[in-house]
This record gives sequence, C-alpha cells and structure tokens, in this order.
Amino acid sequence: MKTEKQKMLSGDLYLASDPELASERLHARQMTKQLNDSNPDETELRESILQKLIGKKGKNFWIEPPFYCDYGYNISAGDDVFFNFNCVILDVTPVNFGSRVLVGPNVQFYAATHPTDFKVRGSLVEFGKPITIGDDVWIGGTTIICPGVTIGSRSIIGAGSVVTKDIPEDVLAAGNPCKVIRSLV
Repeated sequence: MKTEKQKMLSGDLYLASDPELASERLHARQMTKQLNDSNPDETELRESILQKLIGKKGKNFWIEPPFYCDYGYNISAGDDVFFNFNCVILDVTPVNFGSRVLVGPNVQFYAATHPTDFKVRGSLVEFGKPITIGDDVWIGGTTIICPGVTIGSRSIIGAGSVVTKDIPEDVLAAGNPCKVIRSLV
C-alpha cells in the first residue's frame, strides 16, 4: 500500500495531514523563514538555504525573498533561473523550470488542487498535477500558473495572467484566462 507521500508524488488523492508530510512542510517553512529573514548582503547564507530547500537547481539560480513553497524538493530548475519577490510554489508534485527562465514578482505556481466532487473534497483529500516551464520563458508579475500547465520554450506570459491551459512554444500569451496573443517567430 502506498504511503500518503507516495500518493502525493504520483498525483493520486492523499491526505496532507499525514505526519510525514506535515513534518516535511514544517521543514520547508523553517527554511523559507530563514531565507525570508536573511539580509540582502547574506548571499552565501541564502545560497546555502536554497541548496538545502530546492530539489535540483542549475548554476546562477536565484530567488528574491520573500519566497514560499510547500516542500521545495519537488522544484527543479535549469541554469540562469531568476524568481523576483514574493513567489509562491505549491510543489506537491514536480514543478520544473528549464534554463534562462525569468519569473516576475508575485507569481504563483499551483501544482496542488482539490477534487471537484464536494463529497470527495469533504474527506480532506487533495492531489496535484505537475507544472512544466520550458527554456527561455518570461513570466510577467502577478501571474498564476494553475495545476497541470505546461508553458512552451521561448514563450512570454503577460503580467496578471491566469494560465489554466498549456501554452505552446514561441508565443506571447496573456489574460484571464490566458490566451495566445501572437507568435514570437
């Protein structure tokens, strides 16, 4: 039988109140508090915290505090990835970023979701859908990326967008819901 963590990681319904998951979220909260409370000139401390918090990160990875996440270990990023202030990543399943990704302030990535059937939702189970961001993507400030979304390489997401469906490569997309505005090639 799968543990609640195994269910979570595989995208199945799981109980977030499971003691192992609660402990891991607490650890992530402690790490993000240290990051968020650090001084701007404490770059070595910040890099050390990110090394312990983030699952996989390439070279020149940077997050401007404040930053919040559920677990941290489900986040992976390539080289030259930058997150501006006040980013939130609900990483109950993998949230993957390619290389050379720029994330504006107040951007939120919601891999976590809940059942639509109120009876199932009432049992307090939840699940997740992975999020994938390609290479050379720019996500404008105050954008929300919903569960299960893939954004193709070299695309730009306009500020304030709510991305509910996949966005192809090489496009400018914006709006609520986010839609392709034009091709970039």
